[in-house]
Amino acid sequence: MRLSYHADTDSLYIHLVERPGIEAHEVAPGVVVDFDANGKPVGIDIDHAQSILDLTTLEAESLPLGVKTA
Repeated sequence: MRLSYHADTDSLYIHLVERPGIEAHEVAPGVVVDFDANGKPVGIDIDHAQSILDLTTLEAESLPLGVKTA
């Protein structure tokens, strides 16, 4: 997973996997989820991110880092 912040548009993109999205659905105002050809989510785009999120901190809990599952 990778996070990309774009200051010029104040948008945060959360790359869930490195596959292209072919379809997008707005799930809440300013929040768009991208899906791959199989309907699986590949990314989340959040517009006006600074007004919605606290971008000054990032925390991760209980992630199985270094462990890959099929």
